[in-house]
Amino acid sequence: MERNTVKLQGFNVDTFTCEEALDYISSNPGMVVTINPEMIRYAAGDSQFAQIVKNADLVIPDGIGIEIGLKILGHNVGRIAGIEFAKKLVERFSQMSYPIAFIGAKPEIIEKAVENLKKEIPNLNVCYIRDGYFQDEQAVLDGIKNSGAKLILAAMGSPKQEYFVKKAVTLLPDAVAIGIGGSFDVWSGVVKRAPAVFRKLGLEWLYRTIKDPKRFKRIFPTLPLFVLNVFEEKICGDKNYVK
Repeated sequence: MERNTVKLQGFNVDTFTCEEALDYISSNPGMVVTINPEMIRYAAGDSQFAQIVKNADLVIPDGIGIEIGLKILGHNVGRIAGIEFAKKLVERFSQMSYPIAFIGAKPEIIEKAVENLKKEIPNLNVCYIRDGYFQDEQAVLDGIKNSGAKLILAAMGSPKQEYFVKKAVTLLPDAVAIGIGGSFDVWSGVVKRAPAVFRKLGLEWLYRTIKDPKRFKRIFPTLPLFVLNVFEEKICGDKNYVK
């Protein structure tokens, strides 16, 4: 299976369905990026981060903003929620008894998240656990390398998690590594996901903003500006937005 990507604001986005993306990255290990408008905005001011995203081995369209942007450009590519994709990765790798590393969040959050996952997935093979409040990054990277992890889940928030994941896959080129934001909070049960109707309509971001108004500053003006930029891209063509 070969990658088929489309351009969005200077980035390649894979057009796989969720199952196709799982099949691809399982056979072609490396770094997975769950791209969203906030990451694209950040990349505009950080060329190193932009290159990390551009060189990722799989870029899935996470977030309704990306799906809307792609549709504006004429690409009918469905959204793949990062938290759901990560969960499916855990399930698939557990079926093969592959070792999985969990990094990020508060100590009590990550411990509860792994505990809950073990109840759901009996074959879960946890080889490394570390909360996100560490000072010695190299020691954590060495720990992951020594663990022989085949799947690395980093929940640190963007862009920190992407920088970390890039270093991790450099040390373990045969592993799949993905940044998963606040997924541990959900898996631990501390944070509830939006009801199914919100998720189906692509409005999970709205539900989360209602529950946590502080998120408003993250979404606005980022989302409307992103949509405007995509319309400009449609009219004027790809200007190589991110160098």
